Amino acid sequence: MLFPEGFTFRNFLVDGFAVFIFIAWLWLLITVLGDLFRRSDVSGIAKTIWIIMLVIVPYFGVFAYVISQSRGMAERNEERAQRSRNELRHYLGVSVADEIEKLDRLKGAGAISGQEYERLRARAVQ
Repeated sequence: MLFPEGFTFRNFLVDGFAVFIFIAWLWLLITVLGDLFRRSDVSGIAKTIWIIMLVIVPYFGVFAYVISQSRGMAERNEERAQRSRNELRHYLGVSVADEIEKLDRLKGAGAISGQEYERLRARAVQ
């Protein structure tokens, strides 16, 4: 306990906040490790250095990785999502033309507006 007066509401809030911060850090650590191990553009030595840094100075290591690699993490995540979408389209037998045809029908029926149509069509073509 942080405060010596025993179990109080203030101690409960501080303990709850500490648990929240730990869970947030653990989530970031798992995200960083997942990104680090999926990367093919980083050598094994660089991965080892990052892991040693994550073990020796865990909070600083996680924050340093997120700050220095945030743009790359986002791009790799978007790439994986796009690849998954394409694989799903392939397995389901749905092409981009089929999706655009469905959007045309929805727009013709008045179920979606022109602005929604353009947004969804751009997403489907991606």
